[in-house]
Amino acid sequence: MTVDETIKQAVPPSRPSSSPSLVLVAPPLVLVAPRGLIGRARAAMDVVYREMVKFGTVGGLAYLVDLYVYNLLRSGVWPITDAPLEGKPLLAKVVSVSAATVVAWLGNRYWTFRHRRRATAKAEFVLFVVMNAGGLLIALGCLWFSHYVLDQTSVLADNISGNVIGLGLGTLFRFWAYRQFVFTELRHPTPAAG
Repeated sequence: MTVDETIKQAVPPSRPSSSPSLVLVAPPLVLVAPRGLIGRARAAMDVVYREMVKFGTVGGLAYLVDLYVYNLLRSGVWPITDAPLEGKPLLAKVVSVSAATVVAWLGNRYWTFRHRRRATAKAEFVLFVVMNAGGLLIALGCLWFSHYVLDQTSVLADNISGNVIGLGLGTLFRFWAYRQFVFTELRHPTPAAG
């Protein structure tokens, strides 16, 4: 097929006009794999960087859910002014992390790692929950140590130990665990028919 025939097929006939029209046709997009060790390393780092940015965004949203639910249960904030778990910081943390886990799984499955997600959502969710349990244990360990060993029992101290230090360490663990164990099935886009 010649270039003229391709243009005729791509551009529908229009009404005759007194002024000539210019039609630009872009060449087909061809993706070329990076050559050499350095090119492959750069491409891999680019993927990891993009995943880290998306992971951070989803994590930020999940963090807000975690922080809000924890403080809702621990000290009472809008819309519940009574603190249902005021004297139970560890249980409040378990509940808040559970709510944040669902938010994080949805964001990571359908956005951050959408090209690596498993075919079966149920199996992936179970693995995701298991890896989040590891992150939760890290946060609970920090909260337990601060609250019961160091006797720092204020709401501020509990937030720093559980929602800053514990969450930070748990986040590092989760990013590694998600890439290694949960979102492991690489999906390549199928070429467009045509």
